[in-house]
Amino acid sequence: MTTAHTERRATSFVIDSDTGSDDAVAILIAALTEGSSIRLITTVAGNVGLERATRNALYTLDVAGQAHVPVYRGAASPLLRSLETAQNIHGEDGLGDLGLNEPTASAAETPAVLALLEVARTEPGQHALVTIGPMTNIALAISIDPDFLSRFTHVYCMAGVSDFVGNVTALAEFNVWVDPEATRIVLNAARAEQVTLVGWDLSRKWGVMRDEDQAALRAVGTPVADFAQRICARLDEYSRTEGGLEGYDLPDPIAVALAIDPGMVLADERAHVSVSTDEATRGALIIDRRVQAEPANVRLITEIDERRFKEIMLAAYVSGPVSSAWTEWNTAASRS
Repeated sequence: MTTAHTERRATSFVIDSDTGSDDAVAILIAALTEGSSIRLITTVAGNVGLERATRNALYTLDVAGQAHVPVYRGAASPLLRSLETAQNIHGEDGLGDLGLNEPTASAAETPAVLALLEVARTEPGQHALVTIGPMTNIALAISIDPDFLSRFTHVYCMAGVSDFVGNVTALAEFNVWVDPEATRIVLNAARAEQVTLVGWDLSRKWGVMRDEDQAALRAVGTPVADFAQRICARLDEYSRTEGGLEGYDLPDPIAVALAIDPGMVLADERAHVSVSTDEATRGALIIDRRVQAEPANVRLITEIDERRFKEIMLAAYVSGPVSSAWTEWNTAASRS
């Protein structure tokens, strides 16, 4: 179903991230897009372990010139399962194994779930929540406050696929597959007017950074653009050799960009979505498209404007700081 959207753009973000390379790009877009800002970031184990995810979020904020944004450590493992990371894709450190410096700031002492509950309770209706990793932290918050999701302007979850083509198994997308039990808790609490699912299928179809896109990124010429390109080199190699794509794809940035510009959406649907926790189909979304379907609990995005997405991303890089942690590291690396 093709739709037109008039909802207000999100201007303040709460981001829950398992910070690998595409998560870092998403953070940059949220931090540097004119009119947008990040209220806080919570981290979760997924692409990398929790400490790496936290370090990477802090370093990315350094690059964006926004080390003042608080970062809170969250869940170090899924609710019921052992953690399996994606370090074979993003590198051991999650950002392409470039040997980056330590971030200037440290994570806050408050646990992520408490920080999420506090900002939702004390600042209701002021922030968009964007989840770009396994939803362990979000599920824990819901278990304490069943109305947690409703306290945000909207919730965007980079999770699953709407076309049943997975990237971990034949049917499952990584974020859902890592912690399907957490995803189930979130979906059970979701309402279609509150929660939008942004699947990996959107990235595979309309979020690939092909050679010409990477050339445009290099042409921006800012430290932020250079950082965004370099940290994705490992991802680019994997995507071409193992993923069958013409470049690296950016699922997490699409979720942030959709919150900034709802006009990116070309087609969507409302549907009742649940998730399989059985071993054979672990992490597969079950989308009820029957005529007599269960009441919709999410909005599924099924098509986006690729040009519009990439314009949002490049515009954020243009507005990045002239001098940053990346500039310092790059200068030192060039001399060594």
